Amino acid sequence: MRYVGPIYRPPSEADSLLIQATIGCPHNKCTFCMVYKKGPAYSVRPVAEIKEDLETAHGQLGGKIHSLFFPAGNTIAMPTAALAEICRYAHQLFPQLERITVYGSSRYIYRKGYEKLKELAEAGLSRIHVGLETGDDDILKTIKKGTTAREQIQAGLWVKEAGIELSEYVILGIGGKDRSEQHALKTASVLNAIAPDFVRLRTFVPKINTLLLHQIRKGRFQMLSPKEVLLETRLLLDNLNCPTLLYSDHYTNYLNLEGRIPADKERLLSSIDEALAWDESHFRPFFVGTQ
Repeated sequence: MRYVGPIYRPPSEADSLLIQATIGCPHNKCTFCMVYKKGPAYSVRPVAEIKEDLETAHGQLGGKIHSLFFPAGNTIAMPTAALAEICRYAHQLFPQLERITVYGSSRYIYRKGYEKLKELAEAGLSRIHVGLETGDDDILKTIKKGTTAREQIQAGLWVKEAGIELSEYVILGIGGKDRSEQHALKTASVLNAIAPDFVRLRTFVPKINTLLLHQIRKGRFQMLSPKEVLLETRLLLDNLNCPTLLYSDHYTNYLNLEGRIPADKERLLSSIDEALAWDESHFRPFFVGTQ
């Protein structure tokens, strides 16, 4: 198999076969993200090469592959016909394949529209991992996400209507101290409107070579303390009412939370309340991310 540039995958895809379909990210402007700031530029790999890599994987691993992830950063932006073709081909090669997943931002999902998403679902695409980050339009603009709350809701609804599983990622603390409450409340509102299959929490960690780290160092962005992050999380969960599975499966988080909403909400809120009583020394120290 051949890989170009950084290759990232969600923790939930740890056991998935990784076959690169695209390179880089077509947006690449988010102020908090360092992954592709120094390249490579976004491009779509030739379908023939992707098929060759799938064939190589089949030769090495046989047909016993149950999950497949197509990196890189925004593979949903790939032309629909090409993405559908490699999904169908993967299912031909791996008859036991249960799941094909990609990263995809709301902006590019929205551009696809329902009909093309339905085409991808019929070709075998079964899950999209989406960086929602926040439901607050002011924060979305500040972090240069390139989308709006309204667009994120519509994109999410189209994904679900097409029959594709939806995993939405939220960055705790991405609004800083100034907009922590708005971030929690508006994000809960957007998630309630979408009702994604999964909500996955990440805590904001500044990364090298990013505009947001520069703003922190200049005093223009005030980061939340661990307990302020937990209070923001509590407000988010207290207002999250849609049926979904909640995970905080990431090294950035101060507390591991996992459960079904709304059934496990009270248990999750109690876990946060317990953590709020801990001494600050219990939590991981501040650090600047390098990957």
